[in-house]
Amino acid sequence: MIPSQRERFDIPKEVAYFNCAYMGPLPKASVAAGQRGLADKSRPWSITTADFFTEVEQIRGLFAGLVNCRADDVALIPSVSYGIGLAAANLPVRGGQKIAVLEEQFPSNIYPWMAAAEKSGAELVTIPRPSDLDWTRDILAALDDDTAVAALPHCHWTDGSLIDLEAVGKRCRELGAALVVDGTQSVGAMPFDVQKIQPDFLIVAAYKWLLGAYSQGFVYAAPKWHQGAALEENWINRKDAENFAGLVDYKDSYEPGARRFDMGEKSNFLCTPATKASLEQITAWGVDNIAQSLGAFNAALSEQARTLGLEPVAPQRRGPHLLGIKFPPGAAAKLAASLAEAKIFVSVRGDSMRIAPHLYNTPEDVERLLDQIKKA
Repeated sequence: MIPSQRERFDIPKEVAYFNCAYMGPLPKASVAAGQRGLADKSRPWSITTADFFTEVEQIRGLFAGLVNCRADDVALIPSVSYGIGLAAANLPVRGGQKIAVLEEQFPSNIYPWMAAAEKSGAELVTIPRPSDLDWTRDILAALDDDTAVAALPHCHWTDGSLIDLEAVGKRCRELGAALVVDGTQSVGAMPFDVQKIQPDFLIVAAYKWLLGAYSQGFVYAAPKWHQGAALEENWINRKDAENFAGLVDYKDSYEPGARRFDMGEKSNFLCTPATKASLEQITAWGVDNIAQSLGAFNAALSEQARTLGLEPVAPQRRGPHLLGIKFPPGAAAKLAASLAEAKIFVSVRGDSMRIAPHLYNTPEDVERLLDQIKKA
């Protein structure tokens, strides 16, 4: 268990922020690193050729360590939609095949597949939300020999309901289907091992549970896709890009591994230092330890919610870090508004209140949240 790390964040005492699934706050160390990057950009003569590559490779390696892959398997991207688009552009889908998604899945993991289905003549199959939230059972039942791609999250963004991706990945391999995972609502807050799950692509935005900068993210691409097509043809992902004097000696070959998929201007002298500091902090805490600590917060909240007659997602159906509590229609939105007036911040998705704590929360935050729910 990790004790409260409130001192590492710029969160006033009167604020109880349970909304990391919306946007994770930058730690103070990350803010300071970003300010240094901003200062460097104000004096560009201080930025060297090596600076275009050094921190980029460091954050690539830090992310690789979090998901148990090689740095060569990781590409740097600006958004989840970019990463999903990259996967959709490289995975073969034929007319008559199926692309499986979940009901109310986050739109960045829907729109690219809608376009891919229309272009190829495939069918976009939406798996309905099960009443008992056993997504894994229903996903496995929906996958068949016609499935080309299963495009899924690790846990549902609206309420944290969990999917057993190891079981799904095994079934996809049996069927010859590709597995594409949006891990934005899980990676950094609960364990994710690409060696066990074996996705074809894993896409993660940095600004939520990785506590990083907005407009940065990561793609894990399985080695078998490393010869695929990049979404953009930029100078910095080509071989020998470090040789600025020789950039007009155009190269057909790319940097090794998944680097061919890197976005343009990946160096991002403002955001990269901040994201690096955040990834270093998460690595130091340890994802297993983070998950255990957040799980304790949510277990206490879940137990209290049940005593009030509410319907939290059952422990066996959710991740440790994200708790959905179902309310009568319309009640969650009203309660969230009253909580915000008391400087207690949560999200509402449908009829569920989404509670997403992190290590900056304190026992006092939990007490304030429960007191307000009881009053309501």
